[in-house]
Amino acid sequence: MNRKIITTSDGSKTIQIEDWDEQYHSIHGAIQEANHVFLKHGLLFFCAEFISESSPISILEIGFGTGLNAFLTLIKAEYLKQSINYVGVEAYPVSSEEIEQLNYVELISKNHADEFHKMHSCSWEEQHKITSAFQQEKQQKFFKDITAKDKFNIIYFDAFGARVQPNLWTEDIFKIMFNALKKNGVLVTYSAKGSVRRAMQAVGFEVERLPGPPGKREMLRARKMRS
Repeated sequence: MNRKIITTSDGSKTIQIEDWDEQYHSIHGAIQEANHVFLKHGLLFFCAEFISESSPISILEIGFGTGLNAFLTLIKAEYLKQSINYVGVEAYPVSSEEIEQLNYVELISKNHADEFHKMHSCSWEEQHKITSAFQQEKQQKFFKDITAKDKFNIIYFDAFGARVQPNLWTEDIFKIMFNALKKNGVLVTYSAKGSVRRAMQAVGFEVERLPGPPGKREMLRARKMRS
């Protein structure tokens, strides 16, 4: 498939798959979307509701992609003095050439350039200590092959949209997500489709609509309130 680097509305870059007319991040602002959906309504919400500094947080990202969500989370972990264990699942890793064309370090934190590059250069299928507060493991697999049970506090569900990959937004996939979360776990996604909300509810999630990032009216947050 043809891929190219494009600039989104907040000046941050992302990857576009031209054949699908689909991007890794919102064209209305890659960094804005990541901060709003995954940091504000995922990590920060969970910290405020359930966690103390002394307890590590486990995060699963569905679609590691460019590493933007992980990079923002790494920086926030340092700011919060919060230990985070981060697992990013990606079936088709982004190339090093594409990573070099992204401008996240320049726009987010030049002081964390080494950490950004380490996140991408470290080996897959192994846990790596990127900072004193942030451990990362990248796993190359399909989302349907995730077998974790009661392991994660938060899931960043950042798969390609249901328009181009509807098989990633089914009850079968969300059942895997439900099983992977611990009780009181939180799943956040940029999607607000009714079919997605219903699929989440069908497997046991309690789902709420929230205001979306720039360019989107709503997003979804799902919570696992029972085992």
